[in-house]
Amino acid sequence: MFDVGFWEFALIGIIALIIVGPERMPAFARKAGTYVGRAKRFIANTQDDISDELEIDKLKEHLNTVDKKSNILEIFDDTKNTLSDTKNTLNDIENNTNQK
Repeated sequence: MFDVGFWEFALIGIIALIIVGPERMPAFARKAGTYVGRAKRFIANTQDDISDELEIDKLKEHLNTVDKKSNILEIFDDTKNTLSDTKNTLNDIENNTNQK
């Protein structure tokens, strides 16, 4: 995210030490650590929420695909049944014609 190395942190620490003073520096560092931790947790939670939403979208898309496939399978089954009925009807007609 940020390209901050050791020397940048050292410079920030020295400036903070000059501004805040050595007596209040430990409390200031503790507070800063608390806020950094909260920010990291907030960012992690936000990333998790976004990942969950993307996963939900993928699942919805997959379900739509499965529904379309099941509709196609129903159409195939209906067609198969219709063809089977037609075949049976034709066999009956052929048998009736051969018997006469």
